[in-house]
Amino acid sequence: MPQMLSHIALIVADPTRTAHLLTGVFEDARVTRELDAEDSHPSMTVRLAGLDFELIRGSGPAARNGDHIAFQVSKPEQLACAERLTALALDFDMARRDTALYFSDYDNHVFELDVVEE
Repeated sequence: MPQMLSHIALIVADPTRTAHLLTGVFEDARVTRELDAEDSHPSMTVRLAGLDFELIRGSGPAARNGDHIAFQVSKPEQLACAERLTALALDFDMARRDTALYFSDYDNHVFELDVVEE
């Protein structure tokens, strides 16, 4: 039986650019493995929310669909990420009475910041 997620792999045109996006939006995101251009499977790793995101060079999804990755955040965290997205000149949408923020990376992967107040 699976015990936990090991990693999430995203196919992206430019792993470095996507890593910059993730580290620019999320304060706790850290690059843990740099891109090795000599590797036959060029990728890099960003650690975010206790999980490794493998950013693999290739052609990502042709269009956005309902697939997305959702992170549980507090309202102040959501608003801080919205400010960072604005500073990076990236569009985002607020939904569900502003309890959900959706944004996409450069390769049509969709991320949600889901406010869950306790």
